[in-house]
Amino acid sequence: MAVRPAVLFVCTGNICRSPLAEAAFRVAARRHGVEGLVDSAGTGDWHHGEAPDRRAQMVARRHGLDIGEYRARRVEVADFRTFTHIVALDPGHLKILDKRRPIDSTADLSLLLDHVPGREGEGVADPYYGDARAFDVTWIDVCQGAEGLALMLARVAAP
Repeated sequence: MAVRPAVLFVCTGNICRSPLAEAAFRVAARRHGVEGLVDSAGTGDWHHGEAPDRRAQMVARRHGLDIGEYRARRVEVADFRTFTHIVALDPGHLKILDKRRPIDSTADLSLLLDHVPGREGEGVADPYYGDARAFDVTWIDVCQGAEGLALMLARVAAP
């Protein structure tokens, strides 16, 4: 029996990239019949309990998704056992996660864009200090990564 995937997307403060990746993955997973736990978190707790950045909410809303109920949180040690896949949004996040990873971790760590052929090792650009156009670029990146990840998980789950 295959293990249901549990995917955690991680960026810096959990208000821009990771909530957008979570939303994009929910859509891609549904389209490919992948069912499981999906969440997002940040490497830091600067925005703990806050809703996603208004610009992130706007780009999601333009694509028919409401992420206004999402709340920022920090990655916890338990996440490394709860989630089967912890997906970092850039190489810096991946490095932090690898350092925090407990010895009994059961999660696979990867970069989101590792799941896009030709983009392996790349990070999703941080739109926080940019304008609304920067969030559009981030949306495209997270959608491509989410699609690749959902396809990989669908293949793994196939009999």
